[in-house]
Amino acid sequence: MSESAPPPGGAAHCSRAACRAPAVWALRWNNPALHTPDRRKTWLACDGHLDYLRSFLDRRGFLREVTGFPAPGSG
Repeated sequence: MSESAPPPGGAAHCSRAACRAPAVWALRWNNPALHTPDRRKTWLACDGHLDYLRSFLDRRGFLREVTGFPAPGSG
């Protein structure tokens, strides 16, 4: 899994491996062993993979917040 950002002129898709469903959730996270406390990385999730990605990050203590995507007022 890698950080996802919408390609120029394209739609953002889920960060789960091989999933190309439209993103509807943004999971903000950081690894405290590598990142400063204010640094946030973002994975995007479709409805079908939200629980999987949230659980993956939460088990490691990396998850900081989950918000709708795109965030209200961002577009």
